[in-house]
Amino acid sequence: MARARSLAYVGALGRAIRLATKAGGPSLGDRAVAVPRMVAAIRSGEYTGTSMGKLGLVAAGAAYVVSPVDLLPEAVLGVLGLADDAMVLGWVATTLVEETEKFLEWEREHGRGPQTVPGDVVG
Repeated sequence: MARARSLAYVGALGRAIRLATKAGGPSLGDRAVAVPRMVAAIRSGEYTGTSMGKLGLVAAGAAYVVSPVDLLPEAVLGVLGLADDAMVLGWVATTLVEETEKFLEWEREHGRGPQTVPGDVVG
């Protein structure tokens, strides 16, 4: 069961990497600046593609990775101690890519978001 879960996790991470690096798709910078817009749209009730709870879990996951407090401490367990951080970081990255992909698609469908075209010079 744990092996199947690990394989599913690796598959999800692979899909997220392909989405994040897709030719002509939004850059990581575009995704990063979309997050505050996504939060505002969720809070206002305009966007219902995800929830504040899920974004809260993503923030908690990111905080866990940078926190010195760990379920499996690296100082004691060495490389094995990095495994939990790697899994959480992978989930955070995968979730952010998938959620920003859905949100940016929603913005395009509704004529929202930045009004520039990739490659435009904004000054």
